[in-house]
Amino acid sequence: MLQSLSIRDFVIVDKLDLEFAQGFTVLTGETGAGKSILIDALSLTLGARGEGGVIRAGCEKAEISAYFSIQNLPSVKAWLAKHEITEEGAELLLRRVMYSDGRTRGFINGQAVTVAQLKEVGELLVDIYSQHAHHSLLKSNYQRQVLDDFAGLATLSKQIAQHYRDWQEMRQQRALVEQNAAAYAEEIALLRDDVRELKLIAMSEADWEQLQQEHARISNSAGLIANGEACRQILAEGEFAVLDQLAEAQHKLQAMQAFDTSLNETVETVNSAVIQLEEASRAINRFVQRAELEPERLTALEQQIQALHDIARKYRTKPESLLALLESKQARMHELESVVQDANLAKQEAALQAAYMQLAQQISAGRASAAQLLSTKISQEMQTLALSGGQFVVALQAQTPSATGLEEVEFLVAGHAGVEPRPLSKVASGGELSRISLAIRVTTAQQDDVPTMIFDEVDVGIGGGVAEVVGRKLGQLGKARQVLVITHLPQVAACGQQHLRVSKTQLGGQTLSHIAPIRQADRVEEIARMLGGLDITETTRQHAAEMLNAR
Repeated sequence: MLQSLSIRDFVIVDKLDLEFAQGFTVLTGETGAGKSILIDALSLTLGARGEGGVIRAGCEKAEISAYFSIQNLPSVKAWLAKHEITEEGAELLLRRVMYSDGRTRGFINGQAVTVAQLKEVGELLVDIYSQHAHHSLLKSNYQRQVLDDFAGLATLSKQIAQHYRDWQEMRQQRALVEQNAAAYAEEIALLRDDVRELKLIAMSEADWEQLQQEHARISNSAGLIANGEACRQILAEGEFAVLDQLAEAQHKLQAMQAFDTSLNETVETVNSAVIQLEEASRAINRFVQRAELEPERLTALEQQIQALHDIARKYRTKPESLLALLESKQARMHELESVVQDANLAKQEAALQAAYMQLAQQISAGRASAAQLLSTKISQEMQTLALSGGQFVVALQAQTPSATGLEEVEFLVAGHAGVEPRPLSKVASGGELSRISLAIRVTTAQQDDVPTMIFDEVDVGIGGGVAEVVGRKLGQLGKARQVLVITHLPQVAACGQQHLRVSKTQLGGQTLSHIAPIRQADRVEEIARMLGGLDITETTRQHAAEMLNAR
């Protein structure tokens, strides 16, 4: 349940801290005092879309915080766990901050969240019914939603919409394949030719690099052999071979070493150089002996490289990219070959259709059963709301399969006995619509597990004895859950267990709204104001006291 609400610099509220109790709470006040501001502020913490002009004049931001008790709300706790939001005991804090530059931020238990997440958890905490919701009852989609919620079919309703989309997507895919069968067949034939050609020649980037290296080596083999022979002459076989000269230097250093040991390191260095040059000479000998001119291999390599360049130009790519091109064409070919299997697509479509129909029939059975029960219950509620003899009917009309199922839902109503029920949009006046709306709320609320219900002037258009009945019904509803009602009817206000009053003051040229709980003695005065307007007499006060005592 909602425990407290804190508002800062919102519209015409500078600072407001309210605590709420379980049961039935009424909120009253003069016209224009800002009764709906509380609902607007709370709605923002519950993820409603923010609009301009909500920040109090002269302020940089507006901030709203709402505390809820979630001790007996496992669905909320499960939601917090799913989204890895820290649970702080039995309390939950929702916070929304709106900035003057249009930015908005949301928090749950101090952790930053999206507005969508605020809305998700808000739907588990509070239901808000405004006077504008009466008009929603005239829409077919809303009527179906009311029935599905009452029947416990909300989850299945979402599932059937997805089933229908999956089925239709497969149906469209099959139709598209049939429509483009000739084009697909032609493309597959071309792809097969390309794949066959590319398979004969395509190579990876590594193979292409290796091929180029071999070509470079063989095409330069004559120069390699000549240079190798020259190196051999320089090192070991020429008239002035390096190794011969180095050997002579080595012999003289060794003779000098016998007389001066400081030359030891120099001798070792020269010895090492001799060894390394001898090894280099032997390696050059082996290279020259192995090296040979390979004109036939060179011709073959040049032809292969030319063929790769030719095929690469044909496909407008590089030789080293031919293998990747082959793989992409193979993938496209396999994709099309799979797509054009009409029988396979037809089987998938039939399976999706069967899954949809199974779920649709399950929902249809649930709707049919719930429609009878809901019709009976709302008709009974109508009898107590000055609609004696009235009848409410939830009609189900068969329709072609759609995302909503196999039937349309329509609310029919007869205002009194002997009249054929007709669509709600054609027969209900404003006052009747308010009463029927309340009958629906009272009836469907019993199926709802949302702990807090807020009614924003849903009693508009009714009065007298009917208003008293409405107040008592809301009071009964408050025994099962937390109910907050914004009302202009004294009969409804008198039935509340707690009473909040809205007032406004002028300060520094600005209008400020205030909301505060009022005591029993002050309630008499407030009820009297609602009964008698500006001129409150003792008779009016006595009437107000009687109304409060009779609740």
